[in-house]
Amino acid sequence: MTHPAQDPAQALAEDPTEDLAIDPLELAAELRNTIGTLVRRLWTEDVLPQNQAAVLGRLVREGPHSTSELAVLQRVRHQSMARTVALLTEAGLVEQHPHPTDARKYLLTPTPAGTQALHDQRARREATIAAAITGRLTPAEQRRLKEAVALIARLT
Repeated sequence: MTHPAQDPAQALAEDPTEDLAIDPLELAAELRNTIGTLVRRLWTEDVLPQNQAAVLGRLVREGPHSTSELAVLQRVRHQSMARTVALLTEAGLVEQHPHPTDARKYLLTPTPAGTQALHDQRARREATIAAAITGRLTPAEQRRLKEAVALIARLT
């Protein structure tokens, strides 16, 4: 569907798939697979294991939690979370403080070093993605990616 003043070849170059039907399930599978591949690629460069980074990120975002609360929120067994918390504590990334209303529990908070480690890991991931964007995509493709990010954000 071209505008009378527009060159037909230019119209095709703008969006050659405009009239093709999109299968939402197929697109969803491609999106899941692509995002999964990107995330796994980023994990290979992480200093903090994913489970520790997830717990640390939750504590930084949401504030103090007990080990039991973290286990429920992260959908893991208490024993697994206790091990993750022990590793984070040994590394100096979280601290335990007595619970204000339940003397049997401790609340976990990130240390300044823990918060910095999380921010450093995120910065490394973002730098890796930025390098791929600038190294592999043309300026036009970068603009399209920016538009796609806005669309993906609407799906969340």
